[in-house]
Amino acid sequence: MRASVTPYPAKNAFTRVFARFAGWTAHASGMPATFVLAVLLIAVWGITGPAFHFSDTWQLVINTGTTIVTFLMVFLIQNTQNRDGLAIQAKLDELVRALATADNRFVGIDKLTEEEVDEIREESIAEAGHDTGAKAAFGGSAAPAE
Repeated sequence: MRASVTPYPAKNAFTRVFARFAGWTAHASGMPATFVLAVLLIAVWGITGPAFHFSDTWQLVINTGTTIVTFLMVFLIQNTQNRDGLAIQAKLDELVRALATADNRFVGIDKLTEEEVDEIREESIAEAGHDTGAKAAFGGSAAPAE
């Protein structure tokens, strides 16, 4: 087992434990074996239908189980995605900061409003001399720059 390096450990023990559990759960839920296990569970449930006369209780078991799992997975996967997004943003900020030719106003751009980001993007497109058709592909207006 390899040791994980945590350069900035969470100050709160619960946060550390939750982050580790959320990461493990997100990783495990995306594995083929987990999918096969879920399919087998559904198959066993379906096969047992006749034994329980397809009763309301039989249906309630699968409905309740899948609802609970889905509800909890939303929070675990969102936590993992939030941390991944923050880590990627921090790495990109460091790259921008470290490059002498980079425009440092891009550091922390994820904290700006959508309008402020659009403004910076439009300026970057104009500075690069790109066709404004590319701007339209990313949600901007297709009107030519003058």
